[in-house]
Amino acid sequence: MPVRYYDWIAHHRRRTPDKVALIDLASGRRFTYAELDARVSRLAGHLRDELEVERGDRVAVLALNTTDTLEVQFACGRLGAIFVPLNTRLTVPELNYIVGDAAPGVMIHDDDLAETALAVAKLCNVAAAMRLGRGGSYEAAIAAAKPLEQIEKVMLDDISTIMYTSGTTGQPKGAIITHAMTFWNCVNLGGPAYIAPSSVLLTVLPLFHTGGLNCYTNPVLHSGGTVLIMRVFDPAEALRLISDPAQGINVFFGVPSIYQFMAQHPAFATSDFSRLIIGGVGGAPMPLPLLKTWEARGVALQQGYGMTETSPAVMVLDREDAARKAGSSGKPVLHTEVRIVRPDGTDAAVGELGELWVKGPNITPGYWNRPDANASSFTDGWLHTGDATRIDEEGFYYIVDRWKDMYISGGENVYPAEVESVLHQLAAIAEAAVIGIADEQWGEVGMAVIAVKPGHSLAPAEIHAHCQANLARFKCPRLIEFVEALPRNATGKIHKPTLRKQFSQPKPTDTAA
Repeated sequence: MPVRYYDWIAHHRRRTPDKVALIDLASGRRFTYAELDARVSRLAGHLRDELEVERGDRVAVLALNTTDTLEVQFACGRLGAIFVPLNTRLTVPELNYIVGDAAPGVMIHDDDLAETALAVAKLCNVAAAMRLGRGGSYEAAIAAAKPLEQIEKVMLDDISTIMYTSGTTGQPKGAIITHAMTFWNCVNLGGPAYIAPSSVLLTVLPLFHTGGLNCYTNPVLHSGGTVLIMRVFDPAEALRLISDPAQGINVFFGVPSIYQFMAQHPAFATSDFSRLIIGGVGGAPMPLPLLKTWEARGVALQQGYGMTETSPAVMVLDREDAARKAGSSGKPVLHTEVRIVRPDGTDAAVGELGELWVKGPNITPGYWNRPDANASSFTDGWLHTGDATRIDEEGFYYIVDRWKDMYISGGENVYPAEVESVLHQLAAIAEAAVIGIADEQWGEVGMAVIAVKPGHSLAPAEIHAHCQANLARFKCPRLIEFVEALPRNATGKIHKPTLRKQFSQPKPTDTAA
């Protein structure tokens, strides 16, 4: 029997109407659960009555972080409509493909992205547009609209969101997110991340990405806590806010680069982290030296693993094990099954590398308009993650690298994340990425692309010597390239396809002796 979706904003409006739900740091706006519920209801009323948004229709949002994005998410839920958050860093041609694929009837956008949003809306024949901000049509609509009279009867298995993957290979795919997936993520993360009504979260990751939306924004709202939304991540401001007792921030989440930028800021040494109950990290392998840097400041960063397609939580490392099992993604969350699978489809042994497969109520039912991807991504309901993984004798999982990032040098598999972790032991390195480059003798060799910290210097010979002392010879990068900064996608992950394109023709003079 289908299970109904319940709106937790409406629930907390009834239980704790005067409690602050959302704070928009850029504008200074604060909304209690009662105020947030009223705005969501009026927005939903406007979308249905004036813009004729019906069940199953898509509503797109192109905006830097704002509490308004969450209002759109919950308004869509009350209408049975589908929320489509758009990557703010994409160009008009890239968004043209995504919006054309999702075919929304409404484009909601902010001032900073108006030109891009309206250009895409025109190209894709989007029927209506709404502008956020003071004096915009969005606020005018909420002020004039009547509250939604009839909430659509929505089931947990109904689609709530289409979230497009970053598209590191080929065109991006629209991962279908159901109401159930978001609900089970709240349940799965609630315990390990100590989410409670007393939680006060600072959200710095973009809300168009599952990390910003669901680690831990939706879980904190589900529990009746408070979320502060930062428009664009600023390491100095993040450190100031976390240190400020008046803010009461006790929950934080970031990808490794977020923690790296904060650790490199001069204010890091004197910042007060004593109120942090949880500092979560995911999205990419976390360099062990960076983990140790935060541990020295009394923060045991709690690593986890997930994907857009898994809503996202799959594994979490308990706080008590953060230091002892540094580098592990932990163990599976409660309502999820995992396997490590060999290429022949059999289960890998303890310590053996294989591909991680995931199954459970938190897994996407498939991709929007992509039956080809659905056929290749699933086996008997198991999602193929594409991540090379191993498990140790105690049942802790380690995400070694992406299968596609692995390269083969002289017949040996090399996983760049392992090499990158060794590179990060060098104090002068700000960030590093390793890619495979074609080589006539070895098939492929490693190239380390490195950004050096300001005020530091580093010679290729030092890097080669360090790697040779800590890695098997076939794992040592043969080539070194220095750059000012590594290319990243909108969520802060290093974008290796850009590096491969940029350095496809290596310089022979950089080859190690």
